[in-house]
Amino acid sequence: MEANIFTVEITTPERKWAFDQVVSCTAPGVKGGFQVLYNHAPLLSQLEIGEVKIQLQDGSTSLFATSGGFLEVLNNKVSLLLETCERADEIDVDRAQQAAERAKKRLQQKDPNIDYARAQAALQRALNRMKVAKKVVNLAG
Repeated sequence: MEANIFTVEITTPERKWAFDQVVSCTAPGVKGGFQVLYNHAPLLSQLEIGEVKIQLQDGSTSLFATSGGFLEVLNNKVSLLLETCERADEIDVDRAQQAAERAKKRLQQKDPNIDYARAQAALQRALNRMKVAKKVVNLAG
């Protein structure tokens, strides 16, 4: 009897990941997070800044920080096309912390030349990266 598994592919402009033997994929939809399981109905969803979580049949979990993109579910294959995506264990936490501090400083300035929406998005991305990296540390320890 075949297990209830499916495949996931994550594609960014810089990198690609492929997973077989997936039992669950959780993603940050713009209208809220959601989970994909075996035999999920066809779906196309826009994603926002957040965490992508992939659970494999062997019990292992992979966490990713993403800045948004799109997810498609079709015939037990999940395809994620993302602007950026980093595996939790590859995130440079110091760099994320520095990016958060820079964004906070920009947001505190009263300069009319500053793009506050861009600074807010940079802050959200940096905080998300730190949050996802911390989760992998907590899973390991």
